[in-house]
Parts: sequence; structure tokens; C-alpha cells
Amino acid sequence: AMRADELADPGMLWVERGEKLWNTPAEGSGKTCASCHGSAQTSMRGVAAGYPKYDAGAGAVLDLEARINDCRTRRQQTTALSRESEDLLALTAFVTYQSRGVPLAVSIDGPARASFDRGREFYFQRHGQMNIACTQCHDQNWGKRLLGETISQGHPTAFPGYRLEWQSLGSLQRRLRACLFGIRAEMPASGAPELTDLELYLAWRAQGLSLEAPGVRR
Repeated sequence: AMRADELADPGMLWVERGEKLWNTPAEGSGKTCASCHGSAQTSMRGVAAGYPKYDAGAGAVLDLEARINDCRTRRQQTTALSRESEDLLALTAFVTYQSRGVPLAVSIDGPARASFDRGREFYFQRHGQMNIACTQCHDQNWGKRLLGETISQGHPTAFPGYRLEWQSLGSLQRRLRACLFGIRAEMPASGAPELTDLELYLAWRAQGLSLEAPGVRR
């Protein structure tokens, strides 16, 4: 219900902040996001639905957060924003919000294929002291209860999203790291390639589902 009402969705606070950042010159640059992209409502429509994606300039598959930072360092000639920083979350939420209702449609062809294959392998591989794979919860047991929670199908359509547990907005990678922490597995650093690989696989797995970010989750 909170997600359905933008006035009640806490994530909209980050969207509003992101809109201001979109039109504010980057520190030491003088360039705004709008300098190149114009109105986000037009230029960013549908963009987030294609991420993660291979970027030829970077020579790697990037998620949306990494793409924003790539723009900052290569185009605006300023510093990258820290993962999970308020400004990066705000810009990501603002850009993703422009694609609300757009079905996910990522490409796993060509140079992106190796990243997709690694992400798929990670999803089916057992991890941590609890020796659990993502598929065991989100494919085999979705809809069942785990203590007070209903196990989801693990689709990434709501991220960046506001979690009541966090009392804040967070990225999909933060949620993935929290899952790994919960099964007592080693957590890759935010922005690590293996997390981006997993993001790509999850986005492909959710092909055709509509983006709802910023979503609200317990």
C-alpha cells in the first residue's frame, strides 16, 4: 500500500533529491547530468530496464550505479560517488523512477554473456556455513514462511528500494550482501564484479516484469 501511494512511499524522498542532483553541476565540473541528457523524463525513460549491460567504453558489464559513476568520471571529469552514498542512491532512484512500469529487458548476448554465465553459476552454487544456494529459497521455497517473512521469488524490480528493516533506501547489491550475510557467507565488497554478474542474471530471470522502483519492502 505504501508503494502504491507516492506520498506514502519513503523512496520518493530520494527521487526528489536525485532530481535536484540531476540539475546541479558536479563538484569541480560545471556540468550537470542535464547538460548531456536534457530532461530525464524523456531521455531516461526505459534506460534502467536495460541494466546491467555491457559498456564498451568501460570494457565491462556495469550496473546502473556504476554507469552513473562512469559518467561522472569520464564525462563530467569529477570523482565517483561511494556505493550506498545518499547521492548515488538518489541519482539511481531518480533515473530508475523514469522507467516505472517498463518491463525489464536486459541483453545477455555478445560481451555480456560471460558475465551472465558467472551470475547464473553463482545463483545455483551453495554458499556459506549454511551451505545454501539462492535457488533453494527463491525457486524451491518461494511463498513459504521463514520465521515472520514470506520467501519471495527474488526478483529485483523494486531496487533501489526502501526497506523498513534498514529505515533507508538501499541498492540491490546491499540486499544481495545482506542475503549472503544471513547464510554466513563471505560478502563481496559493494561494486564487486560477482555481484554485478548476479544482478545481470537476476534481471534476465525477471525479464518482462515491470520496474517498480523505488519499491518498499519489509
